[in-house]
Amino acid sequence: MSTESTVPLEYIKRTRYYYQQLGYDSHFRWAHNTQTPFSALIKPLSQSCVAIVTTAAPYCADCGDQGPGATYNSAAKFFKVYAKSTDRIPDLRISHIAIDRDHTMATDLGSYFPLTALHEAKNNKLIGRVANRFYGLPTNRSQRTTIETDAQRLLTLCQEDEVDIALLIPNCPVCHQSVSLAARTLEQAGIASVVMGCAKDIVEHVGVPRFLFSDFPLGNGAGRPHDKQNQADTLRLALNLAADATAANTTVQSPHVWKGASNWKDDYSNPDKLSKAEIKAKRAAFDEQKAVAKKTQRAQS
Repeated sequence: MSTESTVPLEYIKRTRYYYQQLGYDSHFRWAHNTQTPFSALIKPLSQSCVAIVTTAAPYCADCGDQGPGATYNSAAKFFKVYAKSTDRIPDLRISHIAIDRDHTMATDLGSYFPLTALHEAKNNKLIGRVANRFYGLPTNRSQRTTIETDAQRLLTLCQEDEVDIALLIPNCPVCHQSVSLAARTLEQAGIASVVMGCAKDIVEHVGVPRFLFSDFPLGNGAGRPHDKQNQADTLRLALNLAADATAANTTVQSPHVWKGASNWKDDYSNPDKLSKAEIKAKRAAFDEQKAVAKKTQRAQS
């Protein structure tokens, strides 16, 4: 199984094949829509209030390893929408979701949470203001819960903060579905949205108003790690997309390329590169993490 470096990775197909090889019979049903809401940005960009919606989780001291290079840690999951101040840079981690752990290490918050770049955009008068709060959206496999509960709560928070533009930055495959569903809810209520992500097929399968696609390993939707200029450029592309798009289902591909190993697409969740023993171990680890996630969810409910 090979992937040309210029062709976006098909995450739906790859993850389906991966879990099939791990021995799971049922397939995850990805959200799909044939119509997409769209709300044009009414204010000039220089007068707009911009908010960040993230799937990253606040650091939890009692939840195990969440640092750079940590293995998948479902104990660090969150299951309710949260809101926190943008006055300071928070400690957010992405160890609880299925990012590309072979080719990215989550060592730079700016690659998946562009608050620093957004403040700089405000200082440079590109935008009117940064929303007083940013919002955390759970990575929820239940489309119904995302649409009826999480997205509605997110909408309420955005309306309270008088948000004009929401930048939604997912990380793992299911994150991309969750933020895409939420973007549709925001757009229906008149809030312009831009999904900044790396899983093109998933976002376009759901159907979103605006999508900035970066052909990077999962976990870098806001730009290359430790590359402030690239992160600033990526944010500017997203903001311009918010202002310039004239119709729904508008996808803009970032011209920037990944600077790491060129085989990252072929490596991601590729069971053909695993031995039978490794596949068995992956299955056992996944079942264990599912049990931990259920326990965590019960504790938070």
